Amino acid sequence: MASTEVETVSSTADKAKLALSAALVVAALAGFYLMAKQGQIAQWGVLILGLVAAVVVFAISEAGKQFIAFGRDSVREVKKVVWPERKEAIQITLYVFGFVVVMALFLWLTDKALEWVFYDLILGWKK
Repeated sequence: MASTEVETVSSTADKAKLALSAALVVAALAGFYLMAKQGQIAQWGVLILGLVAAVVVFAISEAGKQFIAFGRDSVREVKKVVWPERKEAIQITLYVFGFVVVMALFLWLTDKALEWVFYDLILGWKK
């Protein structure tokens, strides 16, 4: 019988990279608010530089490399999808809108019928 346990191996250096990345995000946000007196260009510059540094540090970590590989695989899979032609997409959209209208009418009629049964027939509350 095969084992279904998943083992995650993470080195101390990799954990340090993730912690540094999180610290850079926090520092970028703190710098943004602390640089308020220096002007908007300085504020946004500190924020953008801090976030870029955090992304770079994350990208060189093992988790970052796995995330990038996942993104590449996802893009490859999306390219395999057979998208409908314009005519088919319009037909499907019209079917969906038609179904929504029919369901809305059905639910409205059901609601009014139940309202009539409960309030007028059973309780006798005439409007």
